Amino acid sequence: MKYYCLLFSLLITFASKAQTPDELKSWLPEVDGWKISGEIEVFSPDNLFDRINGSAPLFLENNFREMTSMEYQQEGNSITIQVYRHATPEDAFGMYASERSSDLEFFSIGGEAQGDDQGLYFFTGCIYVKMKSGESSGLAGKTMRIIGKGLAERIDSDSSYPSLLKKFPQEGKIPFSEVYTTSSFIGHEFLKQVYSCSYNLDGKKFILFVVDGQTPEGTRDILSQYFMFTKQSTSFSEGKLTVKDRYNGDIPCLWKGRYVTGLFSESGDDLEKESFMLSFLEDN
Repeated sequence: MKYYCLLFSLLITFASKAQTPDELKSWLPEVDGWKISGEIEVFSPDNLFDRINGSAPLFLENNFREMTSMEYQQEGNSITIQVYRHATPEDAFGMYASERSSDLEFFSIGGEAQGDDQGLYFFTGCIYVKMKSGESSGLAGKTMRIIGKGLAERIDSDSSYPSLLKKFPQEGKIPFSEVYTTSSFIGHEFLKQVYSCSYNLDGKKFILFVVDGQTPEGTRDILSQYFMFTKQSTSFSEGKLTVKDRYNGDIPCLWKGRYVTGLFSESGDDLEKESFMLSFLEDN
C-alpha cells in the first residue's frame, strides 16, 4: 500500500512539473494591453536548426529536448518567447550560463535572470527561456520581466543554482561566473559533467572545477583517460594528484569518491599555494 501511495505521489509531482507546449502557453500571465497569440511553434532536436541555425549545436550539447515558441502581440509591437526544455535542471542552467553576458543586468527571476530593455533570459527547472521585444524601451523591459516572473513561478517556484555549485568557496569568487559544462571541459572530450567557477585570489585568476564521475569507478575511468593523454602512469589512488597537461599546464587535483576537484589557470600560474581550495568537498 505504501508503495502505491509513493508511486501516486511521484506521478502527481511529475505531472506538476511537466512542461508540454499547451501547458506552457496556459502558464503565460495575462498582461494589460497585450494579447497572447493563439499560434505555437514547436521544435525538436531534429529541426531546431531551422529556427536558430548556428546556435543549435550548443543546445544539443546541453541535452536539448524541445523548444516552444510563443508570442505576445500589441499593435506595432510583439514579444517572442522561446522556451527550451532540457533533460535536467543542470543542463538548463548550463545553457543559460554559456550565454551569460557581462553587458546585461541581473534579476531575481527563476534560478537567475539577466536582460535589458530588449531581451530577458533566465533558467528555471529544466527550462531555459529567451525573450525578445520588437522594440527597446523601459516599458518593454518591464513587461518582459512581469511575463518572465509569472512564467518562472509556474514552471518551478524553487529553482536555483545546482546544489554542488552552492558549496564552492566564497572567498575570491568572481560573481556570476558559475558554469556547468556537459563535455569537453578545457578542450578534453572525456571531461564531462563539470561544475566550475572563476576566482581572483591574491592577484591570481583561476578556475576551480569539479568533475562528477557519478561513481568512484566512473571517476577512475575519467582520470585514467586523462593520464593516458598526458602519458602519466595510470597507477594512482584517491587523494592528491597532479595532471601534467601539456596544453593547460600542471593542474593540481584531489580525487575523493565520485568527485575530482581541480584548479586551472589560463595564464599558466603556479597554483600550489591555492591548492587548499581543493578540499571543499571532503565533508560532502
